[in-house]
Amino acid sequence: MKLLLIIFSLIVLNNSISYSAEIENCSNYSKLSPKFYKCKTGNFVTDTKNYQKKVWADEKKKVDKMKKKVLKK
Repeated sequence: MKLLLIIFSLIVLNNSISYSAEIENCSNYSKLSPKFYKCKTGNFVTDTKNYQKKVWADEKKKVDKMKKKVLKK
């Protein structure tokens, strides 16, 4: 079971590196083909990375503002 989980993780990691640039249109593939699931996985990873960057950028701004307020005192 652990081996299966490790192999799946490596495949997802490999796909995330390949597709991290932009979201691909997955409707070109049949829903039963492995390429479709590879495409969906890549899009999920890309969406997650973009969301994290957006959310953490806002939080980083808040932290920077707090640092400035604390250092002024």
